[in-house]
This record gives sequence, structure tokens and C-alpha cells, in this order.
Amino acid sequence: MTQPAPTTEHALVEEAAARPGGPEEKDSGGESTGTVIVAGAVNLAIAIAKLFGGLISHSSAMLSEAAHSFADTVTEVLLFVALKRGNRAPDKRHPFGYGRETYFWAFLAALCTFGVGAGFSIYQGVHTIIERKPEGSPTISYIILAISFVLEGSSLLKAVRQVRGIARDQGVSSRQVLRSTTDTTLKAVTFEDSAALVGLVLAALGLFLEQVTGDPVWDGISAILIGALLFVVASSLARANLSLLIGQSVSETVQAELRREINSLDLVTDVPFLLTTVIGPGQMLIAAKVDFEDTASAADIERISDEAERKLVARYDGVRYVFLDPTSGRGARLDAPAAGEGE
Repeated sequence: MTQPAPTTEHALVEEAAARPGGPEEKDSGGESTGTVIVAGAVNLAIAIAKLFGGLISHSSAMLSEAAHSFADTVTEVLLFVALKRGNRAPDKRHPFGYGRETYFWAFLAALCTFGVGAGFSIYQGVHTIIERKPEGSPTISYIILAISFVLEGSSLLKAVRQVRGIARDQGVSSRQVLRSTTDTTLKAVTFEDSAALVGLVLAALGLFLEQVTGDPVWDGISAILIGALLFVVASSLARANLSLLIGQSVSETVQAELRREINSLDLVTDVPFLLTTVIGPGQMLIAAKVDFEDTASAADIERISDEAERKLVARYDGVRYVFLDPTSGRGARLDAPAAGEGE
């Protein structure tokens, strides 16, 4: 069994992990924490400004954007808690560490975005369309939206730079990093800041169309579209975090590579059963039944098991634990559930 390495925030990109040398991601807990803190501070300032603008102009789109930013602020707080609590060292009660607790808090963050942001925005939009009350001057709202766009853009830029740095180090695309990373705090900040910029454009468009036509329905439609956008983002993040919280396996590509690595060891004839599971950001556990040659002695099995551990830890940065169980190949072959089974 391997000893747990320091719990840094490595985003295990599974496609890259299949390559020799494994992922060597420079992303650290400190960098992810910095990204979250910057995003949280920016969101709080923007939320207050949007609320001020919404109350002056009576714009449902602006009030929806204020709720969006407040929800994002709460989200950043929860993500900060996730980073700190998930980084705790293993103990007797939690021998595999607290990595999965990161996904619990990140899941709550996604629910916050869904309930506070999406729910309030859609309600405001429907209410505005039904009542169609005239609104005040949108000038102050335009100014706030413009300033917010610059601030949100700076927060997103920090997250994008982090993602691109990881992608560059691993030779994959930024999209692959966001799709496969187990560092859900980075994924959440990137998705939410991107949604924030789109939401600002929708709010400005709704204000402009209302100003041109004189019909508040456009402001209401804008608020509903902002709510729908938040719903999509929250659903995507919640699903990703729930899968990781339950105990998601690594990709079939990586599992096949791991099986080949073990199979290539001296005196190993087959690996009839192999399981992997993500136990935290950038951390995975490997358990396998291994069929050794009949001539292998107990000392041989111990030596080869130690060699397997050293080889897998050296090649795959995300490997934290390796459990090998000597088994006879004459028995019934056990197979892991097929990909997607149970979903």
C-alpha cells in the first residue's frame, strides 16, 4: 500500500494520465484558493453594485444579476471551505483522507447557485412580464454592468490562466482539463464566471430592448434567460460533484493502462479484476486481483507487489494507494461494471 502524499490540489486529467510520466500539474491548493478568494471578493462587490442599480432602475434583470452575484459569493465561500476541509491529513477514522469532503461542499455550492440564483431570476422575470410596470432610467444600470463586466472578466482571466497552464503542462486542451479535472473548485469558478459574463450581456440587452420599445417584457425575458443559464451551470456542476462524491472511477483508458502496467511485471500472468476510484482532487486508489505464475514464491509476490506500487506511483501523479490481491486465474473471471452502468 502506498503512503498518502501531501494533499495538494492536483487536477487529475485522465486522458493525460495515460501517457508515460503521468500528469505533472503545477496547480496547487494555494493557487486554487487564490482563484476562489479573488472570485468571491469580486462577486460580493458586484452584487452590492447590481442591487443598488436594480433598486434605482426597478429592473428585474438587474435584480436577477444581483441575486446571481450574491449566489456566486456564497458559492465561493463554500468552495473555500471545501478546499480547507478537503486538504486535511488522513487520520485513524478517515484513513484515506478527507478529499471527498471537497465534493460535498462543492455540491452544496451548486445547489446554492440553483436555488438562489436561478430560482430568484426566473421568479423576477415572470413577475415583470405579468405586471409590466414601467421602469426608471437605465443609465446607472449600464454603468454598473460595464464595470461588472470588467471585474468579472478579470476574475475569469485568472481562472482561465490556471486552466491553460495545466493544459500546457499536460499537452491537452483546456476543454479536456475542465471536463476531466477532479479539482471542482477550479471548474466551478471558471463555469460561474463565464456564466456571469453571459448574464451581464443578457441583462444589458434586456435593458436596451426595453428602452427602445418601451415594453418591460424584454427585461422580464432577460431575467428568465439569466435564470435558465444559471440552472444549466448549476446542474452541470452538481452532477459532476455528486459523481465524485459517490466514488467515481477513472476513465477506461487509464484503467486499461494501469492493467497493462501491472500485467507487464515479472511473474504476473493476468489481472482478472481491477478497480479504481477518485478519493479526492487529483487522488485515486487502485485495487486489483493479480494472478501470479504458479512458481512464484511468497517472497516473489511481496517483491513484485512493492515494485508495482513504486512503478504506479512514479508514473501516475494521482495514485495514492495501491492494493494487490494474489488470486488464482483458474477461478471465474471477475469484471468491473461496464462504463455507464447504473447511471
